[in-house]
Amino acid sequence: PVAYLVSRFRFPGRSVLRVGVLVAFVLPTVVVGTAFAGAQPSLGALFAAHVFFNLAVVVGVVGSFWGQLDPAFEDMAVEMGARGFRRFTDVLWPLSRPSILGAASLVFLFTFTSFGVVLLLGGPGRVTIEVEIYRQTSQLLNLPAAAALTVVQVAIVVSLLWVTSVLSSRGGVRQGLFGARDTVRSPRTGGERWFVLITASATAIAILGPPARLVWRSISSAGGLTFSRYTQLGSVRRGSALPVSALDAVARSLVIAFVAAMIALTVGGLAAMAVARSRRGSWLRSLSAVPLGVSAVAVGFGYVVAFDAAPLDLRGEPWLVAVVQAVVAVPFVVVLVTPVLTSIHADLTDAAASLGATPWHVTRDVVLPMSSRAFLGAGAFAFAISLGEFGATAFVARLDAPTMPLAVVRLLSQPGAANRGQAMAMSVLLMGVTASVAVAIERMRIGSWVGRV
Repeated sequence: PVAYLVSRFRFPGRSVLRVGVLVAFVLPTVVVGTAFAGAQPSLGALFAAHVFFNLAVVVGVVGSFWGQLDPAFEDMAVEMGARGFRRFTDVLWPLSRPSILGAASLVFLFTFTSFGVVLLLGGPGRVTIEVEIYRQTSQLLNLPAAAALTVVQVAIVVSLLWVTSVLSSRGGVRQGLFGARDTVRSPRTGGERWFVLITASATAIAILGPPARLVWRSISSAGGLTFSRYTQLGSVRRGSALPVSALDAVARSLVIAFVAAMIALTVGGLAAMAVARSRRGSWLRSLSAVPLGVSAVAVGFGYVVAFDAAPLDLRGEPWLVAVVQAVVAVPFVVVLVTPVLTSIHADLTDAAASLGATPWHVTRDVVLPMSSRAFLGAGAFAFAISLGEFGATAFVARLDAPTMPLAVVRLLSQPGAANRGQAMAMSVLLMGVTASVAVAIERMRIGSWVGRV
């Protein structure tokens, strides 16, 4: 319903709703877990957090397809008597089956490889493969068991992607796509107006409720409202679980995320250019997206195993965190930039070459200016991903140099209202930064590019 709402109807607050859905997706997992955390771990909170986190996947993938689907298909179906839910079963489902199955597989993939949310909300009785890999590595030091679990997880993910690819290829109807401006319209009937009002209101409550709850918990205490938790972020409290101040963790996270975004943008940009120019672009694109099918925990564990002995003993190196985060972010850069590079007409680059421009000058003077918004948006997305990355960072970061997500988890793992309150305050700061990045991403229309991919 939300995907249909934002792809078909024009209404006040539509842009705000799109930004809110995107913010829910780019929020760090530890922030989402903190927002849904209760007095005791519960299965309901675990499910609700994953639905909140993955709503943007369905809206981005399915909504982008519906936003470019010719409305005449639905209009003709209504004239022939297919009203109500039959419009979906008889028209939208056959046409958009690949995008729906693709969105479903992505939601399953992101949930299957979820780590931070499960670690915070699952409790000791709900340990997933991700959490068990982390436990076997960091607590039990049983690397063979962790490696075996990683292989099992990767095998399941690859099998899932293959099955989804087969099912998607058997469905769907090829037809021309329209621009979003041609498909979005104002609601015409009373039923459409009620649909827009109810769906938009319910979505706004669903995506604003958890962040609002987190902000409230960060300023509320037994004695009433207080902002002391924010004022104490710059100091190290006695008995605190952090060896450094919270603001030190904030500054470190921002620097590392910036470096990781630059690395991801450089590597991912070059990979996207290779995909766009190669005759085997689909094969290269699949290869570059492999890390999307491998969990961040598996990536971090791989670095621990690969670089744990001389002469490549890199454990404890501060720059390794940025490299690991960049590895996680590179596939997103490729996915976001490749469609824009592919859409650049070959006549433009051929004309520049015929006028004497070298391949480097063609790239610098033609390709990069035309795709600059895509690169800026991909860089912002990589920054947001790196800023909230937790699974891989937990394996390679030093204990005395935590990032913001690691600091939040460490504070929540210690008893005491002071530790929990400071974790809430840090989560709000992390949420504010990622929300600002999400607004910039939406202004560059990154969400629609993701959907088309």
